[in-house]
Amino acid sequence: MILDSLFFMLYFSTNKKAPIASLQEVVVKGLAPDRGLYMPEKTAQLPQSFFDEIGNSGLQEISKTVAAAFFGDDIPKEKLEAIVTGALNFEIPLRKVEEGIYALELFHGPTFAFKDVGARFMARMLSHFVREGQEEVNVLVATSGDTGSAVANGFLGVEGIKVFVLYPSGKVSDMQEAQFATLGQNITALEVDGTFDDCQALVKSAFMDEGLNVRLNLTSANSINVARFLPQSFYYFWAYAQLIRQGRAGKTVFSVPSGNLGNLTAGLFAKRMGLPVDRFIAANNRNDVFREYLQTGKYIPRASVQTVANAMDVGDPSNFARILDLYGHSHEAIVRDISSYRYRDEEIRAAINNVYLQSGYLLDPHGACAYLALKEGKKPDETGIFLATAHPAKFGKTVEASIGNPVQIPDALAAFMQHKKQSLPLPNDFDLFKKKLIERS
Repeated sequence: MILDSLFFMLYFSTNKKAPIASLQEVVVKGLAPDRGLYMPEKTAQLPQSFFDEIGNSGLQEISKTVAAAFFGDDIPKEKLEAIVTGALNFEIPLRKVEEGIYALELFHGPTFAFKDVGARFMARMLSHFVREGQEEVNVLVATSGDTGSAVANGFLGVEGIKVFVLYPSGKVSDMQEAQFATLGQNITALEVDGTFDDCQALVKSAFMDEGLNVRLNLTSANSINVARFLPQSFYYFWAYAQLIRQGRAGKTVFSVPSGNLGNLTAGLFAKRMGLPVDRFIAANNRNDVFREYLQTGKYIPRASVQTVANAMDVGDPSNFARILDLYGHSHEAIVRDISSYRYRDEEIRAAINNVYLQSGYLLDPHGACAYLALKEGKKPDETGIFLATAHPAKFGKTVEASIGNPVQIPDALAAFMQHKKQSLPLPNDFDLFKKKLIERS
């Protein structure tokens, strides 16, 4: 199902004040020089023949077609297919939780979180461009949870690339921290005295320091980077393919745990490319800036607060700019495709317990939030899919307290906890952060 007609894709900044850029430029730069986020100039429409065959196709075959539609001839076909194959060498099953509600399990990769897809894809793509240009690249990534572990493990040992993971001290789970703060080699973990938004602000400030960029050749592995967030569209197509196999591909709604909005944005791109999905639900915890925008039309970012669904603890989601651009800044158009609901910690814990008692299915806090939003927002004639974004064992304390039973930890996940923490403490101060970057690069 590989597309016959390929092309070179160009990218523009959401702030519209930066030059048009090539794929190599946007992957290596990450953030546009005007502090905007890069967007593809065109959204390719996948042919009807693709959807006619999708139910008989595998995950990698589907993903190769979508990747070709995104990235055209910017990477040789054989290389792009190898990147897809290497990034998606694990299962992504769709499991029925109850009548009309399915969980898309995105946590079967090496770090047991959905971000393995985008991180592994980006690591391979950036490595390709680094070898082509023979320049060492320093990757900056702010994490509220699973991004750091996925990126760190995706880039571990990759020649010519160093990774700096910034994370808020005391605001990620022990398991998440162990997955990126114990690795060493080309991975440096910086434990910031602040929130995720503080970490993200430090990263953005580094990109805006022209001298630092020239000296260190900085790029981002957050969903800021198109090579990180666009591949997340692959599994929306795969979910639809599995619904077809089960004879349930009618009106379909996706419920997405929403923090920095990269995962939701990838789904919106899939819909724009022709995926027959009816609409989306953005599931929020107490950090519900996006939900408030949908309700009022006003976007008012604020400091994030800590919750049990910590990967969603984002008070100023970067990818909101991409959603605005995708819909021409039309609030009316956005709310036609997206609704949103908010849940408190106690509601999330109760959902973990209730679903476990009723069906035996074990949710992590983020999946539980998405499940609740789907239960509340799904119409009777719709088939609902919520994204189960992380293995419950990554949030063992919360999950075990919710169900009153121990959670079995996969051996590969438990192995991370056996290594010594190597993170470096860092005040929320850009000058000190800059000094640390220069010292360690």
